[in-house]
Amino acid sequence: MNQNSKIFVAGPRGLVGSAIIRCLKKNGYLNILSPAHSELELMDQNAVDAYFKKNKPDYVYLAAAKVGGIMANSTYPADFIFQNLMIQNSIIHQSCVHKVKKLIFLGSSCIYPKHCPQPMKEEHLMTGKLESTNSPYAIAKIAGIEMCWAYNRQYKTKFIPVMPTNLYGPNDNFNLETSHVLPALIRKFHEAKQNKKSSVTVWGTGSPKREFLNVDDLADACLFLMNKDFTKNDYLNNPLFNIGTGKDISIKQLAQLIKETTEFKGEITFDTTKPDGTPQKLLDVSKMNILQWKADTKLHNGITDTYKWYLLNK
Repeated sequence: MNQNSKIFVAGPRGLVGSAIIRCLKKNGYLNILSPAHSELELMDQNAVDAYFKKNKPDYVYLAAAKVGGIMANSTYPADFIFQNLMIQNSIIHQSCVHKVKKLIFLGSSCIYPKHCPQPMKEEHLMTGKLESTNSPYAIAKIAGIEMCWAYNRQYKTKFIPVMPTNLYGPNDNFNLETSHVLPALIRKFHEAKQNKKSSVTVWGTGSPKREFLNVDDLADACLFLMNKDFTKNDYLNNPLFNIGTGKDISIKQLAQLIKETTEFKGEITFDTTKPDGTPQKLLDVSKMNILQWKADTKLHNGITDTYKWYLLNK
């Protein structure tokens, strides 16, 4: 991309989209198209067509999605599959129609098989059964990846799907009913401290292991890939890139870390009647490392910064 390229960011108010915009501006890209939901309904194919026809974006970051944790996925499975499919269909197809030079599609590490070998490699996708608590979301995201590959083969587009691990950072969702584990725990421990509670209850056994990536590191990786020169064969051979830290931590260890960060003095208890989800999710990030990209943010520092953001914005 050059500094004057028109860059469309779908989902500009969300965790990932807002981080991508911060990253673009930091690196001198100011010609950013970032319509709010009130300005553009991404599930409306005709509306997206008209927007692309009028604004002619050169590059697209498809960061818009309906996302959430175990509770949200279990409560709203139809919303997760329908909305994500509709958004993807609109953006990916219209990017082809309007000859977008390059597109980055955001998948998720939770779409790998439930009992995937660890660490998870890109070639493990669709080699086993999905985690039942989020299969509607996973199937939608898998369809998006397949769309990118299919359009590359048929229309010679340059669409790149990426698979970020669990994300956190500024503009995260701290709603206890719909949030992911890390922001949910930040809020739980903070409110427990404020209300002088004696304990905080964490879902599950605490034994599952998760990998956490600061969203600003993800945005940097997406910009890196957007500016990376790939061959025609690279696009025809089903490109897919895991983006993570290559390190994981148990939910019990995460809870302890957040307890220390928020300075909560009580106990941590575990509700073992609640589901654990996938036992482990650790990405093999060797493909990105070979391309000379690695995540920079240490988990402790990232959680501290995220807690500070939460205190200023709650």
